Amino acid sequence: MQSLFWSVEEVARRAKEFYENGIRQQVEHGDNIGKMITIDAETGEYGIDKTGIETAMNLKQKKPMARLFTMRIGYDVAFSFGGVPLNRTVK
Repeated sequence: MQSLFWSVEEVARRAKEFYENGIRQQVEHGDNIGKMITIDAETGEYGIDKTGIETAMNLKQKKPMARLFTMRIGYDVAFSFGGVPLNRTVK
């Protein structure tokens, strides 16, 4: 039975656990580096595409209440938001 509520952190933790414990070895190769992977944090089912949107929609069609987490393959961060590099100061 599905839990009624998982925090964002819990969804991320579970999805990353699936990724580290098996998915990574299957998907981290030249063709997939830089693409987005969307993981169902409850089942470990996943899909890969350029933006993650198509995969997320497909997973939601199969399971509307799925808790999904999307990340970029081969990188620690999926998105970064503007700012100043750490070695520079703002004037």
